[in-house]
Amino acid sequence: MRPQAMLSAQDITAGYGAAPVISKVSVDAVPGEVTLVIGPNGAGKSTLIKALNGELELMSGSVLLNGEDISRCSEDQRAARGLGYVPQSRDVFGTLTVAENLQMGGYRLPRDLAAERVSEIFDRFPSLARLRKRQAQTLSGGERKLLAIARALVARPIVLMLDEPTANLAPAVAGRVLHEVVVGLAESGAAVLLVEQRIALALDVASRVYVLVDGAPRFGGTDAEFRALPDMGAVFFARGADPTLTSTAAPPRRDG
Repeated sequence: MRPQAMLSAQDITAGYGAAPVISKVSVDAVPGEVTLVIGPNGAGKSTLIKALNGELELMSGSVLLNGEDISRCSEDQRAARGLGYVPQSRDVFGTLTVAENLQMGGYRLPRDLAAERVSEIFDRFPSLARLRKRQAQTLSGGERKLLAIARALVARPIVLMLDEPTANLAPAVAGRVLHEVVVGLAESGAAVLLVEQRIALALDVASRVYVLVDGAPRFGGTDAEFRALPDMGAVFFARGADPTLTSTAAPPRRDG
């Protein structure tokens, strides 16, 4: 039995203006696991993240965080309840130092507690401790992404959403970010929701996989079930619903 989902999106429909971009999308993120969301360009992955994060208002459906309905909460309210988010771009303050960026991650906390959390981050990521006085804009791509993730961790989120954390990184660096940092987050007990384009790399760290195509769910199951599909490419590129593409996967669990 899987633990209860810490983040549970139920039948999410969202978009811009009156036009939905995603329809009836359900995703669960469980503590101790990396939940992977993949799909071709334009599938609606970024829209899903914005809907979960509160940047987009839901047209229908609900978002539960640790059993609490946060569907009508603002971005800031969701963050205060434990929903962390690292965007693909604009993920750090370039003119601030590494230490100052981490301090910004604890802006909701009392000063003493924020300082304690930053110290814990430096203990956890010694490479950042060595760079504490460097401006973020001078860091390498991998160092910058590590800083962005570490900054989100200062608030100790119970769910951390990562939007394409390997974008623009060299393959070797991307592998280290996923295998060392993202896996480490899950092993520490966090629920990680990962949106990625580097499917082969991401599958190596994922416990569960969801596929979006044209704004609609096409697959939901374990990583093993996804790998067992006779034709993974058909999930991404075949038009229309095809029940044979999801018959090997159990439907997303509904905890309640």
